[in-house]
Amino acid sequence: MLSVQPDTKPKCAGCNRKIKDRYLLKALDKYWHEDCLKCACCDCRLGEVGSTLYTKANLILCRRDYLRLFGVTGNCAACSKLIPAFEMVMRAKDNVYHLDCFACQLCNQRFCVGDKFFLKNNMILCQTDYEEGLMKEGYAPQVR
Repeated sequence: MLSVQPDTKPKCAGCNRKIKDRYLLKALDKYWHEDCLKCACCDCRLGEVGSTLYTKANLILCRRDYLRLFGVTGNCAACSKLIPAFEMVMRAKDNVYHLDCFACQLCNQRFCVGDKFFLKNNMILCQTDYEEGLMKEGYAPQVR
C-alpha cells in the first residue's frame, strides 16, 4: 500500500474516481482503491493483506484463476518440448501433446476427430500399427 499525498490525488483505474483514502494500491502502473482492485474472473478482492495478484494479457487475476487460465501445461509427451499454457492440446490419459505432435509415433499418421488411437507403452499408435504390434506379440486373434 502507498500513502497518498494530500495535494496529489490520483484517479482509480477501477472506478475512475479520485482516490481520497489515506492508502491506495498500485498494480499495472495504475492506482486503485482497495475495494476496486479485484480479480477479473471471480471478483475477489486483491487489495487485502496477504493476497497475491497475477497479471497477464492486461488481466488482473487471483492465484486460482491465473493457474486455471494460464497454468503450466507441461511438456509434450511426443517431442518433450514445453507447451505454452495458452496453446490448444490433445490429451491421452496423463499425457499432453501439441496438436501437431498428436500422431501415430510409428507411421506419423495424424489423427482426425473421431479417429481411433491407442496408447501402448506411452506411445500413441494408429489402429493398424497397434494391431500389427499385437500380432507380433502373439496377442491378436488368429484368422482361420
